[in-house]
Amino acid sequence: MRSARELVTQASSRIKTVSAQEAREMLNDPDTVFVDLRDSSELQRDGKIPGAVHVNRGMLEFVLDPTLPYHNPVFSSGKKVLFYCASGGRSALAADTAQSMGLERVSHLGGGFKGWKEANGPTEQV
Repeated sequence: MRSARELVTQASSRIKTVSAQEAREMLNDPDTVFVDLRDSSELQRDGKIPGAVHVNRGMLEFVLDPTLPYHNPVFSSGKKVLFYCASGGRSALAADTAQSMGLERVSHLGGGFKGWKEANGPTEQV
């Protein structure tokens, strides 16, 4: 059996990782959408990156698929998608999954929301 750490490492080798500093520069880009994958309780407790769309990680494949009623149109908008989670594991897996499903302009925030806050990135309450 492979560990979760191994899966994240493998996913990370196939995706683009964006630093918190790079992400801060992308925040006001109308061609980029930030996607928060954390659980609702994490958002309520810690807030989120301003303007980020929330998608529970467990629903990702369903909101990505344009043939399903769960589809979120942000994923068929042609915009760059930047996934993030608490520290970067879930977002690495999500970016890898999104790429394997055909989403082309996808990356993830290295260090996650924790790294964002350490870089003094702005947050908003949910």
